[in-house]
Amino acid sequence: MSLFSRRTLLFLPAVAALAACGFTPVYGPDGTATELRGRVLIDEPNDEHSYFLVRDLEQNLGQTKAPIYRLSYILLTDTQGEAVTAEGDITRYSIVGEVAYTLRKADTEVIVASGEVDNFTGYSATGTAVETLASERDAYARLMRILADQITVRLYSTFQIPQ
Repeated sequence: MSLFSRRTLLFLPAVAALAACGFTPVYGPDGTATELRGRVLIDEPNDEHSYFLVRDLEQNLGQTKAPIYRLSYILLTDTQGEAVTAEGDITRYSIVGEVAYTLRKADTEVIVASGEVDNFTGYSATGTAVETLASERDAYARLMRILADQITVRLYSTFQIPQ
């Protein structure tokens, strides 16, 4: 028996098991991405950080013209000093972010998905005041991108398409 045949024989049960479990590709014709893309109205941002979160979520989920679902969120962030010099100056910061989200049917307000995601980014405070401010803004923008991606992955992987 050739090596190719052995690999094929080992691979076939995995394919059969995957097909039997009802696996549907997220971006396939009947996948959750198809159901949600362009159909989720996201609550308006109320500050600069939530603006970046909403922008990134809209990029992932698509801007809606006829919403079927509404995504609400609560965004919390906290900045923590991480590296301190002998003189007491903080030279590195971490920004911790957490988002609690709820996806509802737009017409009935029935919750169809909810959860929480969290992550962090960091930035250096060793340059000039302008460099530090730019680093902080970039860290917040990166954090919002990470959180938006996490929410999108969770929605796509856990959302059950209504029958």
